[in-house]
Amino acid sequence: MNNRTRTLAILNYETYDRIPLVHFGYWHATKDKWAAEGHITPEQAQGHADGNAIDVEMNRLLGWDFCWKCAFSWNNRLEPMFERRILEERPDGSRLIMNEDGVSVIEKTGVFSIPTEVDHLLKGRQEWESIYKHRLKFTLGRIQRGWAKVDGQDRQFDQGGRELLLKQDGSHPYGLYCGGLIGVIRDWLGLVNMSYLIVDDEPLFDEMAETVSELIFQGVKSVLETGIHFDFAHFWEDVCYKAGPLVNPRMFAAKFGPKYRRITGLLKSYGVEFVSLDCDGKIDSLLPIWLENGVNIMFPIEVGTWQASIQPWREKYGRALRGVGGMNKHIFGCDYAAIDTEIERLRPLVALGGYIPCPDHRLPIDARWENVQYYCECMRKVFG
Repeated sequence: MNNRTRTLAILNYETYDRIPLVHFGYWHATKDKWAAEGHITPEQAQGHADGNAIDVEMNRLLGWDFCWKCAFSWNNRLEPMFERRILEERPDGSRLIMNEDGVSVIEKTGVFSIPTEVDHLLKGRQEWESIYKHRLKFTLGRIQRGWAKVDGQDRQFDQGGRELLLKQDGSHPYGLYCGGLIGVIRDWLGLVNMSYLIVDDEPLFDEMAETVSELIFQGVKSVLETGIHFDFAHFWEDVCYKAGPLVNPRMFAAKFGPKYRRITGLLKSYGVEFVSLDCDGKIDSLLPIWLENGVNIMFPIEVGTWQASIQPWREKYGRALRGVGGMNKHIFGCDYAAIDTEIERLRPLVALGGYIPCPDHRLPIDARWENVQYYCECMRKVFG
């Protein structure tokens, strides 16, 4: 079996030879630290991206099989994006930046957490109509400028600009990135402003949601029409934190459930049976909404302080729910004994079937190179 066939076997509850060793990538600071330690070159640290040739080489050095986010990605956000520029240099060394979403944020050297939001270009109907809405129109150029996140794959189009050709060797599962329906709106407005908008101007919020979902539907449809077969599709939202969702589940179900169902229905009509979704935080209240509307793989199942695990979800929702993730990334900053303990914790979860362990986010700066190697070595011994 190769990594594609064994991954699909696990997700289909079929027999397989071993668990594929899957990761979620690395923070930039982690790669810089590893370069300073001599494990990789500075050029590799700078040039690394999910699924590219450098990622494949790092997989070989560390022991991974592949990154779960290997997918064909296309521009499903603002086009053009706003020009990133410095608005202010501050005495403490921090900088006020306007980012590509039109949000002013404070960035501090050496701080790798989510930056503090100060202001947003998008404030209401006027800015939506004048500077945002037209940036969300679908064009074939969004697909043609897409990129394949798997080493050794070529992306090209026929003369009519319609047919997408990917050179795939079939050794790894391959996904189609679909973007996010509400996460991008939160990015533009900020959580507080979005929460007020839902109440103060519901028609405008609904128009934003419809515009975003229509863009994603048309983009996904255009990619699928090329005839390329994808093993799974992948969404992103990030609308939860350690205590639960950042949005009202009833609102999410009413406004976004049908939009998910429309897109996942399209995917299934083209034979894409597995739909993965990336949402950090405690997702329990939103999970059944996604599951009811065609999403059947939860990722990355952040362990966090709330101890997320696929086990209670499986007991509640059955085998329709699969999972990728759920391995505590912070163990890589500890010792070998802690890694051994974590692998033992994963044993009964793997036995459930339909589940592939994966670090529950990108590896943080305290992750030790030799610990990652040890984990991969032990996982191969324990799980085949």
